Amino acid sequence: MNRAKIVMAIYALAAVLAMCSIGYSVAASSGFGAIAGIVATCVIFMTAFKMKRKLRTQGLL
Repeated sequence: MNRAKIVMAIYALAAVLAMCSIGYSVAASSGFGAIAGIVATCVIFMTAFKMKRKLRTQGLL
C-alpha cells in the first residue's frame, strides 16, 4: 500500500469518526456538539477531496 492510499484511509477514518460524533451529540442532547460535528465532517470531506485531486494530478492514485 503506497503512501497516498494510507493518507486517504486516514481521511476516511477521520470522516467516520466525525459522523459518529454527530450521532453521539444528538444522543447526548448537545446541539453545539451536533453542529460542531457537522462542521468537522464538512471540513474533513473538503480537505480529503482537495487532497485526492492533488494526488491524482501527481499520478499517485
